Amino acid sequence: MTTFETIRAVLGWCTVLNFGLLLVAGVVLMLGREPIKRIHKRLYGQSETDLDAAYFSFLANYKMLIIVFNLTPYLAMRIVG
Repeated sequence: MTTFETIRAVLGWCTVLNFGLLLVAGVVLMLGREPIKRIHKRLYGQSETDLDAAYFSFLANYKMLIIVFNLTPYLAMRIVG
């Protein structure tokens, strides 16, 4: 049977791992922006402005999902337990 502490620990580690992945994705997009843009321009035929907006939207949405589904439940469980 899963305990309260186990769920809280899983949510904590999910938060850490997801923020780590977000950090890696942000660094990769910052350092390798031009090669990534070339690939995506060829694949999808979008302009650089559209790609910049898509990259920003991806990072922002991913961060919000981490906060809503990992960090907030973890903090609530820390407060309650």
